[in-house]
Amino acid sequence: MAVSAETGGESLEQFLAGRNEEYEQTQRELKEIELLVQQTTAEVERLAQRNTQMTNRLRQVEAGLDTVPREDIREAYTAVLDTQQRLFTMQGQLEKLQSNQRDLARYLDLLRSVLEIAGQTGYAPQASEEGEPAQPFVVRIIEAQERERQRLSRQMHDGPAQSLTNLILQAEICERLFDIQPERARAELANLTSAVAGTFQKVRGFILNLRPMMLDDLGVIPTLRRYVDSFSDNSGITAHLTVTGKEERRLASHKEVTIFRLVQELLNNAVDYGHASNAQINMDIGDDLVRVSVEDNGSGFELTDALTSPDADQLGLATMRERVEMLGGQIRFDSSPGRGTKVSFELPVP
Repeated sequence: MAVSAETGGESLEQFLAGRNEEYEQTQRELKEIELLVQQTTAEVERLAQRNTQMTNRLRQVEAGLDTVPREDIREAYTAVLDTQQRLFTMQGQLEKLQSNQRDLARYLDLLRSVLEIAGQTGYAPQASEEGEPAQPFVVRIIEAQERERQRLSRQMHDGPAQSLTNLILQAEICERLFDIQPERARAELANLTSAVAGTFQKVRGFILNLRPMMLDDLGVIPTLRRYVDSFSDNSGITAHLTVTGKEERRLASHKEVTIFRLVQELLNNAVDYGHASNAQINMDIGDDLVRVSVEDNGSGFELTDALTSPDADQLGLATMRERVEMLGGQIRFDSSPGRGTKVSFELPVP
């Protein structure tokens, strides 16, 4: 009977260990899906605002059908249809993510209850959702988000915001000149059209940085190709992307988002901190792993300080490591002052 009791005890311990692993994995998945819900919600709100703007524009066009060029009418209708289609798609994706979020939350509560009951015999989850182990990671995520918002705020102020101010002034000049100098008014209007097109391209670049729509539609590889080309054009750095392995293979949505964001952060670091002139991105998709490396010829940095000092982690390296390890992957950093930086990471893709 003693042997039977011991065997039963071992079986219970194995069961609880399995549930504890499930609990931690579900915690990680819930955090990942919460980030996706936040990102998708922001995109839905942006598209809803754009839909309102495009609808108002269409009403203005319809009010002047006799005087508005046919091409402008066609563009107005196309813009409304495109925006509404994207909005409908993103709303569906948001509803699915929110449903998955609720299911995971319920399952996490169930696992917590099981482990809390088992905790009467001294067995409990290794870390609570609100416990201290998770706090440094949450703090770093918040700090990274704030740094990114500050960077985008500066770029918006120096780019589209300034351009829009100039557009308003040009529009006012055109309005005053129409009655007294029609020829000059037409010339100013041509300049205004060109300025609007340039501002539109800048805004599209910001949208690509925030959340590229094609990431959901086409996947991470086409999105990275377009982003790297756009990054080269806008930053002055020469960046190249090389993809090997199963190029057409789609990955889980949260892993595609993670890969895109890490490459995005590393390229921004290469420009903002490394002042690099060249960057090479390599991506290999295998049966079990996806391997990505980003190497630049920038100024580099002292690796030990950046990884160990919380105050020195402006590059977000510790946050990158935790995001990769949370998905069961590994990340390696190689840098020193004066010889550039290379960051390699791999994620399992079962």
